[in-house]
Amino acid sequence: MDNKLQPGDRDYVAALASGLLILKAFDAEHPRMTLTEMASRTDMDRAKARRFLLTLEALGYVRRSGRDFELTPRVLELGHAFQASNQYRAVIQHYLQDITAEIGESSSLSVLDGADVVYVVRSAAPHRLMAITLSVGTRLPAAYTSMGRVLLAQLADAQLDKLLTQVKLQPHTPHSLIDMAALRAEITKVGQQGYSIVDQELDLGLRSVATPVFAGNGDLLGAINISTNAARVPIEVLLDDYLPRLQRMAETVHKTVRSAAG
Repeated sequence: MDNKLQPGDRDYVAALASGLLILKAFDAEHPRMTLTEMASRTDMDRAKARRFLLTLEALGYVRRSGRDFELTPRVLELGHAFQASNQYRAVIQHYLQDITAEIGESSSLSVLDGADVVYVVRSAAPHRLMAITLSVGTRLPAAYTSMGRVLLAQLADAQLDKLLTQVKLQPHTPHSLIDMAALRAEITKVGQQGYSIVDQELDLGLRSVATPVFAGNGDLLGAINISTNAARVPIEVLLDDYLPRLQRMAETVHKTVRSAAG
C-alpha cells in the first residue's frame, strides 16, 4: 500500500514542493534562466515563480546575474548532506576506482528515483561513452539502463506494475525495447539471473552490465555497473570478465558494510 502524501492532502506542503521544483528546474541545458523561462519550465505563473526565486535568493541558493537567475554553490550542501549520511559510498567509490584502474572502463553506483536511475558514485574512464557527460547526480531512464533494470527487478510485483505506468518507452536507438510486455519479461529475467546487460538501447555504441549490491542486513544499496564501447568490448567479455568482477565487488561491499555496521 502506498502511503505517500499526495497534492491536496492536509499535510502536503505545496510551497515546499514548488520551491524544490524551482531548484530542480536548473540543469546542464538550463544553467541560468530568466523569470519568464523559469515560469514556463515549471508551469507556474510569473508572480508565483518570482516569489520562490526571490525567497531562494534570500536563502542563498539562487543568485541573479542581470535578468538571469542561477544556482549558487550553497546548493551543494544539500547533496553533501545526502552523501555524508551514507558513508558506505566511500567504500564503494574505492572499489569502483579499482575496477577502472584494472580494466580502463567506467563504473558506477546508482539508485532508483521514480522511473529514473540517479548516479550517486562514479569512477569515470578517460574515454567518453555518451554524448552527455555522466557524473554524480545524472539521471537516466531506468528502463533503458542495466542498473535501472537491476533495480526495477528488486521491486515487488505491485510496486513494479505501478512504476511501469510512469515509464515512457521510446526508440532511443534501433535496439531499444518499445513493447511494455517485452520490457516486463526482461525485468523478470534480470531478477531471476541476478544481473542485466543492456546493449545499445539508450545510446548507440554503449554497452553495460550491472548487478545489485546489498548491505550486510539485506538492505538494497543500489546497482553497480561497468559500461563500455560496444565496438571495443564484446558481450562475452561482459559476461565472462566484467560480470564476475562486479559480483565479487558486491560480495565484498556486502561483507564490509556489515562489518562496519556491526
